[in-house]
Amino acid sequence: MRRGPSILGIILVIWLVIGAIAAGQRGYYDGDDKNCAEAGTILVTIVAGPLNYIGANPKIDCELPEPSK
Repeated sequence: MRRGPSILGIILVIWLVIGAIAAGQRGYYDGDDKNCAEAGTILVTIVAGPLNYIGANPKIDCELPEPSK
């Protein structure tokens, strides 16, 4: 029987917290206007976690399709 969270779960949470801190330090949470590219960049920065501190600087560039007329 397992008790408490697994070590992999703890590492994953720490990894994501470090990524969220990196996104905050880069100022990605500032401002009210959020578009697809900004939201995607925030997400991949969080997922990159500690890699942000060794040179990773993930960016997303996306365009949403226009609705049909």
